[in-house]
Amino acid sequence: MDLATLIGLIGAFAFVIMAMASGGDIGIFMSVPSLLIVVIGSLFVVMMKYNLKQFLGAAKIAAKAFIFKLDKPEALIEQSIVMADAARKGGFLALEEAEISNSFMQKAVDMLVDGHDGEVVRDALEKDIALTEQRHRLGIGIFKSIGDVAPAMGMIGTLIGLVGMLSNMEDPKSIGPAMALALLTTLYGAVVANMLALPIADKLSLRMDEEMLNRNLIMDAVLAIQDGQNPRVIEGFLKNYLSEKSRTIDTLGGE
Repeated sequence: MDLATLIGLIGAFAFVIMAMASGGDIGIFMSVPSLLIVVIGSLFVVMMKYNLKQFLGAAKIAAKAFIFKLDKPEALIEQSIVMADAARKGGFLALEEAEISNSFMQKAVDMLVDGHDGEVVRDALEKDIALTEQRHRLGIGIFKSIGDVAPAMGMIGTLIGLVGMLSNMEDPKSIGPAMALALLTTLYGAVVANMLALPIADKLSLRMDEEMLNRNLIMDAVLAIQDGQNPRVIEGFLKNYLSEKSRTIDTLGGE
């Protein structure tokens, strides 16, 4: 569970709701027509931009903003060094016994054990990385689209409310509901875009960057093992994937 996403979401909505409640009746901020225009309207507009399978998969993609298990680069480097040492001592077949939890690393090691040429391994792994990035960008694009469309739908709702208000100026009782529709749709559009869709898109973008870093690290490690490089040399260049502070830690033990 990503606590930053959860705490940020709950905290943002909590303070907005508290601000609404401090003015008296919070019910005045509820409008079913406004919700229908902004929420349902935005979803249907975004649906037009993608195929149905891609659109329906957006909910599963959004879950990655809250629940996402990713190996730490330090752990991947440590495991890579252990495998490099095993391969130097017992050959690539010794890697068959390695316990690997990362599916991408397992795929790369399997190709190594099967005796594929280095260029074949690189091409296969780069293709996998490119397709994974493409899937990530699709999910990010969906939520960015919602973030773009929701304020526009809010403006459409505002115009609808203003038209209703101006067309019934002789009836004072109709002015209030029409004005509420006009203002609340703008509010809902801003909330959906800036408190939901765009933050989720940004978090998914961060997840993509983290996963791409890990996969490139794994690819470099496996290709270095295939080249028979010294484990210490492999450790040295793999640490380029870490922050300056983390690079001072000796993966093979000690400082």
